[in-house]
Amino acid sequence: MGSAVVIGAGAGIGAAVARRFAREGLAVTLVARAQDTLEAVAGTLSPSGVPVTCLRADSADEPALRAALDTAAERHGLPDVVVYNAAVVRPDGPGELTAREHLDAWAVNVVGAHTAAAHVLPAMARRRAGSFIVTGGMPEPKADYVSLSLGKAGVRTLVSVLDERFGAAGVHVASVTVDGPVAAGTFFDPDLIAEHYWRLHTQPEGAWEREVLHREPSGSSR
Repeated sequence: MGSAVVIGAGAGIGAAVARRFAREGLAVTLVARAQDTLEAVAGTLSPSGVPVTCLRADSADEPALRAALDTAAERHGLPDVVVYNAAVVRPDGPGELTAREHLDAWAVNVVGAHTAAAHVLPAMARRRAGSFIVTGGMPEPKADYVSLSLGKAGVRTLVSVLDERFGAAGVHVASVTVDGPVAAGTFFDPDLIAEHYWRLHTQPEGAWEREVLHREPSGSSR
């Protein structure tokens, strides 16, 4: 049995991705800050019958995040796929946040992803197999979401440099960029979005994509 780790395993995309991998028989480790969030998501995985591990960790807390990844590996082996879905999502215009607030958002939106990648990708490269997928967004920056726009631009760059470093060693690094508000029953239903993560993870090496853009077709109505 393989395994998957979902960091930022809250309601919405995180939970949907966890369910998608569990449906394929992978043991799942959920990582989130709040215990009640973990329990709620774990409850949706019960029908799959796969082993589920819930670990509390703030993605901006490097020792805690690394410890969670170590625990996941101890229980289920080196993961086949790690999904980084953590983000600080809030509206903020130019000049509205302090420097400290921007740094705190950057720590979750970008640095946490780098920490997770630095912890697991070298071992995946030695094994010559594995996927590291980051939830992206904001394909174009928005003045009403400055910190998130900066963070998602950082994520896109991070995915690029990680692919440059580890792609040739058999590690698929990619992002799923969601260009719209996630909501059940819409084009941005999290279960529809989760299909991209499974498809990226199972792509043969010669057909790897580095970024998938989930965007509503032009001219369609909601």
